[in-house]
Amino acid sequence: MRALLFCSIAIAALISTANAQTPIPIVVPAMTPATTKSPIAAAVTTASTQTTIKALEAIKAANDEILKQQAATLVKLDEAEKTANEIRIYSKRG
Repeated sequence: MRALLFCSIAIAALISTANAQTPIPIVVPAMTPATTKSPIAAAVTTASTQTTIKALEAIKAANDEILKQQAATLVKLDEAEKTANEIRIYSKRG
């Protein structure tokens, strides 16, 4: 028993003193300086941004309309399901 205890302590000591591998260094590239835009480029960007916003608003309006139609369809389906359940109940009685 003592021999087993001694061996396990010796193995634990060897494992704890073993050198771990060092991780590979990570190289992070430096940030590039931001480029300044000319006033003309800024105006073009602003115009295209406004156009994009208008297009997105139109898409959002169309999506809202589709969601309203889907909600109405769900209400109709729920009513049809309730009616079908009532028919099942009445058919079992009579």
